[in-house]
Amino acid sequence: MTWGRFLLLRLASAVAALAGVSVLVFAATAVLPGDAVGILSGADATTAQREVLRADLGLDRPAHVRYLDWAGSLLRGDLGTALIGGRPVSELLADRLPNSVLIAGLSLLVVTPLSVLCGLVAGLHPRGVRDRAISTATLCGVALPEFVVASLLVTVLATWLGVLPRVSLVPLGGTPLDTPEILVLPVLSTVAVGLAAATRLIRSSTAQVAGAPFVEAARLRGITGARLALRHVLPNAIGPAVQSLALVTAALVGGTVVIETIFSYPGIGYELQQAVANRDIPVVQGLTVVLAGIALLVLLLADVVARLVDPRRGRHP
Repeated sequence: MTWGRFLLLRLASAVAALAGVSVLVFAATAVLPGDAVGILSGADATTAQREVLRADLGLDRPAHVRYLDWAGSLLRGDLGTALIGGRPVSELLADRLPNSVLIAGLSLLVVTPLSVLCGLVAGLHPRGVRDRAISTATLCGVALPEFVVASLLVTVLATWLGVLPRVSLVPLGGTPLDTPEILVLPVLSTVAVGLAAATRLIRSSTAQVAGAPFVEAARLRGITGARLALRHVLPNAIGPAVQSLALVTAALVGGTVVIETIFSYPGIGYELQQAVANRDIPVVQGLTVVLAGIALLVLLLADVVARLVDPRRGRHP
């Protein structure tokens, strides 16, 4: 397959997936019980007053009409306006997304080398002592929900030892880097979950490559240890490893909702949770579609990188 056809197919798939996500997101938010009218109008508002406000906000229109208007705005780059506060969703995104990217970026700096190392060590000798130890540890990591991991870290490092703050409050007018200690617990929580998932995926691809005939032939020639891993296994496992890390990265983007909410960290995940609680539908829709778009972009880039590093690329027509 030529590069042009490859990229065209991947882009078409990503666009179709994003369109499908937009329909699902809109449908899911359309059936949420209640809306922002109850919060905006106050507890003392009459039914007639609430209906007038609902009409002013356009919430009384048929669902398909509202979807077409919303989708048209998305195509023009307009994510909508928050019902509560009246702030453009794009401005909210610009404020909060860098904070979430910081958490995800720091987590990946730790997860990437450790997951590749652990995955190689476990996958080179399947069912060996090291493989069993790493597989058991990562299985426990995958099985534990994010909020449990975060709660354990808070209990030990913040409550018992008192070495880190329990919440990640950013100074007014500042950035998270102004007080880097507030990043430690969110990053550790994200790393704990991401590392377990990435290691298991990379271990699986490494074990598959390690059992290939050309690797067995290399072992018979006396090639073992780091030389075997770096010269024969890793070059052929790097493509699946890149895609595995991309899947974990996409999961981290969505997983920040839980972590940021637990630590009150002002990222896009925390804002999304607040919007859901307040029934601020435009914010929920806009932020969710952006998160989905970021995940699809990461997966698309991973496919491109995996093709670039594929040792068989010279045989592509």
